[in-house]
Amino acid sequence: MASRTPATLHHIPSEPLLYAIAGCSEHSGRYVAENIMVDAPNEQTSRWSGAGQTVSVKQWISLRLETTSVVKSITFGKFHKPHPCNMKEFKIFVGMVEDNMIEVLHGGLKNDSIPETFALKHVNAAGVYIPCRFLKITPLSAHGQSFHTSIWFVSVSGVIDHDVVAEVQNTYDEYRENAVLRLILKHLRQRRFLTPYQSLLSRVDVQLEHPLISSLYDHLVLQGAFSSAEEVLQSVAQAGLFDVYINSCPAKTSWSRITGTNADGDVPSRRGGHAMCIDDENGLIYLLGGWDGHKNLDDFWVYDIHQDRWSVVSHNTSQEKNGPGRRSCHKMAFDRKMGCIYLLGRLDEGEEVKPEGASRNGDEAGRVEGSSGSSFCSEFYRYHTRGLDSGTWDLLCIDTSSSGGPPLLFDHQMVMDADNQILYVFGGRVVDADMSSHKYSGMYSYNVRTSKWMMLQPADNIAATPHQVCIPSRFGHSMVLEPNSRTLFIFAGQRDNGQRESKYLSDMYAYDIDADTATEVFSNYTPFGGPEHSFTQRAVLDPDLREIYVFCGLTRPPLGSQLTLECKSLSWLYRYNPANPAAKGQWSSIQPSEVVHSHHSTSVGLAENNPKPRYAHQVVYDRRSRVVYMHGGNAGNHDNGDEDAAEDAEDRELRLDDFWRMELQRPPRKDIIRNAVFRLRRQQFREMCEDGPLVKALTFLQTEVSAVVDHKNTEEQNLFRSLLSHLVSQSPVLSPRLIPPPKLPEAGHDVRRDGDDDVEPPRKRSRPNTPEDLDHNLSDESGSGAPSVALPNSSGDPASLPHPLISYQEDPNEAKFGSGMELRHKVSASRFQQRTEVFEDLLTLINQEAKQPEGDLVDFIDRDVDP
Repeated sequence: MASRTPATLHHIPSEPLLYAIAGCSEHSGRYVAENIMVDAPNEQTSRWSGAGQTVSVKQWISLRLETTSVVKSITFGKFHKPHPCNMKEFKIFVGMVEDNMIEVLHGGLKNDSIPETFALKHVNAAGVYIPCRFLKITPLSAHGQSFHTSIWFVSVSGVIDHDVVAEVQNTYDEYRENAVLRLILKHLRQRRFLTPYQSLLSRVDVQLEHPLISSLYDHLVLQGAFSSAEEVLQSVAQAGLFDVYINSCPAKTSWSRITGTNADGDVPSRRGGHAMCIDDENGLIYLLGGWDGHKNLDDFWVYDIHQDRWSVVSHNTSQEKNGPGRRSCHKMAFDRKMGCIYLLGRLDEGEEVKPEGASRNGDEAGRVEGSSGSSFCSEFYRYHTRGLDSGTWDLLCIDTSSSGGPPLLFDHQMVMDADNQILYVFGGRVVDADMSSHKYSGMYSYNVRTSKWMMLQPADNIAATPHQVCIPSRFGHSMVLEPNSRTLFIFAGQRDNGQRESKYLSDMYAYDIDADTATEVFSNYTPFGGPEHSFTQRAVLDPDLREIYVFCGLTRPPLGSQLTLECKSLSWLYRYNPANPAAKGQWSSIQPSEVVHSHHSTSVGLAENNPKPRYAHQVVYDRRSRVVYMHGGNAGNHDNGDEDAAEDAEDRELRLDDFWRMELQRPPRKDIIRNAVFRLRRQQFREMCEDGPLVKALTFLQTEVSAVVDHKNTEEQNLFRSLLSHLVSQSPVLSPRLIPPPKLPEAGHDVRRDGDDDVEPPRKRSRPNTPEDLDHNLSDESGSGAPSVALPNSSGDPASLPHPLISYQEDPNEAKFGSGMELRHKVSASRFQQRTEVFEDLLTLINQEAKQPEGDLVDFIDRDVDP
């Protein structure tokens, strides 16, 4: 049966799952495990409490579900006030049987009275759903030292539909069988049991690896046909089998200034707090409104990526029928399915709110006092970019708050799920007649098909249900949609801490749309390699690469109140786990490349051709070309002598009109191929040293191996030099002092053309003074017909090999294998192992789905399956 992808179950709602207590560790007194089935937060005795008081005592509760299910979330109820026995740290395991379970959550509870819900990993790394009949909770610590750990109430939810779960279980069983068979095949081939390997492979419908990888194995390990193996590597690269490795390599940003204009030579003017969205299918970027330091704007532009040209859609949308008025701090989202732009939110001009510590912030912090003529209605607009209504605006709603949607707000975030035709809006500051107090908006969805708003999470941490965890409301944050898992990532921004002080945030939440659960991924991601806490940083997501790109923002140093711009790094990368988006991912800063070029211009200096740090800017992402586009923003206070300074002395903030494109630079495929060929040629050189003549091996080292070495890379240099030890081990008359190191090319010289440099030995009497002398000595010593000299442990004696039970001798039918080609020579046991090591080293460059599984079958023997 074909495996269902995770996306196919997203629309099935979660239901409460009934369970019974299957077992538990020793409990304390009357605090039995069955108490967790009743939610009685005011009852002191309504809890399970473990008998152990130290971390050395293993404690657990096992739940048996009424029926096999796909468990998506777990909720822990609490006592009505903080309690020292409250469980602090815990792990959750699930499985079909109690003695074989997998970890799906390692989390912690706050010591308060608010119930907490956690999304559970229910899809494995292979994208297969995990069926569950048993769920085990393992407490690790309590909030109070030397106190028993207590659990007050537990509820679980997930998919219970019989037909769906039956398919999930069948698919999961097939996945496990497939995984076991592939591990067995890997084990047999590694140990040179090629006859049973081929027999098993012919009898099961299992593919160990991509056909090109099998071909690479045949040519390298079985045949020693290194030239053919190099040709296979070229095909491997063309098939994209190096791409995952390439994308995992550290990236650098390559920024290019875009200088395209419209027919009159104009571009959008300086501004911040504007809105942008992209139609990546047609290569069009839309820009509307913003604040130029003096007034709100209502001009509407479109940039054609392919033609590198701006065009004015409307000089004044406020004069268009049903068009939006002047505004800033609004948001736009593009519906690629219907070709529409949705617009929501605004900040009226002439009104001002200053963030703590800021001299002024006229872009994203607001200008709200309730000025004359301002309205607190939250208008909702749609613009048609194609079809019969192309070029027209719809006023969908004059006030979304009257239709179950958000109130008038600014500095919120809005994303579009085009496949499901749903908009999501979260956060933002509420605009009303009383701006002296900070009020924030919650999370809403808008169904395009039904034209209905729905509140998903209320504002100000007020849970809609007793067990719902709310994401703290905020404004000036980032929010991106992961479409495959239907997860919203929400992070950073600003929030009043309740004491009339603004707090910049560096937390991250993952909101599972289908399970309606929020998980705190990071309370503070800065110590994990992420950016500083910031405001109005921008973010985009690439679901294919499983990466989020984050671009600078406004920060406040820990020891001061003065606002600054993030300058340590303009760009950051967050790599998440697609099978479990709520798990902690990996943060890293992205440094600019050393050489950058202006778009359609000549090369310029690094500092001159990288964007200034900024905030209140806008970015969009073209998924097709993997290019980020950034426009405008606020560069903060500037020097009066700056030629770009604003003329108004009261406004010393520099707003920008620059437009940039950014591509991430990762190693090109040719570099990966070169490195892979270097690994092959090192083994080829080693075998040439063993087989002789040594002169031929030395020449190969100086030419063919040197040609594929990155001589600027210290690690590769050292590996290259170390290859001389193979020559020494084969020649009783030579020592490392007699054989000179390979001469490295001069700086700036192309290493690919530097394969035949002369090697100058040390000038000592009775030692070779020229390469010719060295070649002569090697020829005399070895001779063209010299027999092969075995390396240590190369005799093939089983006692000298790592696994005494396995001889690694030639398989009786080995000559029949290897793409139908006859082997040139018999391969010794040690050489077979060497080539296998090289092959598996090359597999580190190959996409996971195209190669043999990770791990070793023998490792399962010592595995402790009891969680």
